[in-house]
Amino acid sequence: MRTCIQRVSRASVTVAGEVTGQIQRGLLVLLGVAPEDGEKEVRWLVDKITGLRVFPDEEGKMNLSLGDIGGALLVVSQFTLLGNCQKGRRPSFIGAAPPELAEQLYERFVSIAREQGTPTETGRFRADMQVELVNDGPVTLIIET
Repeated sequence: MRTCIQRVSRASVTVAGEVTGQIQRGLLVLLGVAPEDGEKEVRWLVDKITGLRVFPDEEGKMNLSLGDIGGALLVVSQFTLLGNCQKGRRPSFIGAAPPELAEQLYERFVSIAREQGTPTETGRFRADMQVELVNDGPVTLIIET
């Protein structure tokens, strides 16, 4: 799995004019699934992301996690994160999981985050989405399993 995580003061996803998910302070997670990913990777990634200390404490140091600040996740499926641009001018997406597996693991990621008590909003799998965000910091991290 590969993720691009952005600390946001607010973010939303719109599909065909309908807002499918929106959060205030928290993390926008763009989530890409590879063919070899499974339950182990999903659980590790949820724990890693929800426990990241990327929010400022009272001294302005990145020392607080999502739970510490009462923040939320906005999770958006993003198969293009597995794109390979090494050759030619058109990305190759053979490194991305088939849609059926990717959707299953994307939904599992969301489910585990919610089970752990993290408020979690989503985009819509395989939809053309418009993502809006205000990157706070900016803070942007790439995490891979």
